[in-house]
Amino acid sequence: MRTMFRRFAALMAVLPLCLLAYSDTTAERAESYISTYSSLAVSEMCRSGIPASITLAQGLLESGYGRSTLATKANNHFGIKCHSDWKGESVYHDDDAKGECFRKYPKAEDSYRDHSDFLRFKSRYAFLFELEMTDYKAWAHGLKKAGYATDPRYAYKLINIIETYRLDRFDRLDSAEKSLVPETPLQLEQPVKFTGSGRSGTFALALSREVLQINGTAFIYARRYETYASIALLYDLFPKELAAYNDSKDPSEALQAGEIVYLQRKRNQAVRGLEKHICSEGDNLRSIAQKYGVSLKALMKLNGIADPMKVLREDDTILLRKPAGEKGRKEKAEFEGNAGRGRKSVARSSVDRKLEKTSR
Repeated sequence: MRTMFRRFAALMAVLPLCLLAYSDTTAERAESYISTYSSLAVSEMCRSGIPASITLAQGLLESGYGRSTLATKANNHFGIKCHSDWKGESVYHDDDAKGECFRKYPKAEDSYRDHSDFLRFKSRYAFLFELEMTDYKAWAHGLKKAGYATDPRYAYKLINIIETYRLDRFDRLDSAEKSLVPETPLQLEQPVKFTGSGRSGTFALALSREVLQINGTAFIYARRYETYASIALLYDLFPKELAAYNDSKDPSEALQAGEIVYLQRKRNQAVRGLEKHICSEGDNLRSIAQKYGVSLKALMKLNGIADPMKVLREDDTILLRKPAGEKGRKEKAEFEGNAGRGRKSVARSSVDRKLEKTSR
């Protein structure tokens, strides 16, 4: 009995030291991760509007402080799965089901960029970007509310990581950095009153309803029982012409109340800041074209799609803008399965200053 007691006492004496060593190791891993990726998180904040604290906390949590198999072997820090449109390299890992497909990236920067785009361009997360970028608690609870994770304590885990390692210090941008942050998705998608500036007048104005514009293209909302043919009469347009503006071949097509009807030819790409659309259940190419004021033909060309009736699956990516320059071409190549370069930090020096200040 005495021998067992002595062994127990010895174990209890050593246990606090083991826990302390474990704690120190965890803290060291976290600080190492933060030091490595904080500049990238701030760069993505400037590019997308997602708080750097949230990105870092998710990266720390999802990647096991950068030590998970997905992070070390696939540069996948956020557990993003392949989805049906992914043609890049992949790895298989047990998650919700056995042997699930996950994206493999050439560099961690590509994983961070993909994570930002997934949140910014998927409609169920759009409301998050109306929150203050410094309100990490609202963002954490918003992510849980939007269904980002099934863990009921996911938001609290993010908040705990942020407060433990003071990650909110990276959310305080200077004026130069703030000027880089784009308008929110909802702001860019919001219809505004049509002014006619920059577009030739191709229709007569009907005084009975307001004409709005999306992507610089005039439209109205259809009323119950209307068709393209009946609307064409109101705006002095040919029925087939109006139907074509809306990617339809049937002027007599019955329209739903509130459906968007464009009165002009749509653009070949979406407004700047809406580079992609991450599909939700029920999306199709035409509905996406109508939402962003982009012609169906141009949308198909941008994405290399031959069939306008192609079935889209949830989380498929649809490009909305023509890739511009070398960086754009590489982004498109990555989308098609050829890895592109990750975005370099645009705010590294300011992050370094923040690290220096907070480490004193």
